[in-house]
Amino acid sequence: MKAASLKELKTELNRQSSNDLQALMLRLIKYKKENKELLTYLLFESDNEDSYILEVKKQIDNEFSNINTNSLYLAKKTIRKVLRTTNKHIKYSGIKQTEVELLIYFCRKIKDSNIPLQSSKALYNIYHRQLDKVKTSISKLHEDLQYDYNYEIEEL
Repeated sequence: MKAASLKELKTELNRQSSNDLQALMLRLIKYKKENKELLTYLLFESDNEDSYILEVKKQIDNEFSNINTNSLYLAKKTIRKVLRTTNKHIKYSGIKQTEVELLIYFCRKIKDSNIPLQSSKALYNIYHRQLDKVKTSISKLHEDLQYDYNYEIEEL
């Protein structure tokens, strides 16, 4: 089965009644946790982006508290898991400023975790890839915000 194009889906959704749309949405969110999380963000959290960022930061803190610093292998796996979660929340938001704030926070947490980044090439690459990603995202923001965030990047 070939998936319909975005334009075709948009046209078909415009034809549906509100009850049919609600039924479609409920059926869609039933099958994937990610769909349910995205709809939760759109309905309840998109109005207050600052509180959403704080909640994600708390989740990042919680996951970083579970890192096993004795084993680089386990630390690497946990950091990748935290990065996946962070990127998922960035994708839900779709706002560049949120992306920059969360990635800077993620990088700061790696730096503060006392994990020897130089000992593991994979960890070193993860950290520097995220810094590069932040720098490209910063370049798309307003000049005043760019200055503030570039100052934070220099500290990292």
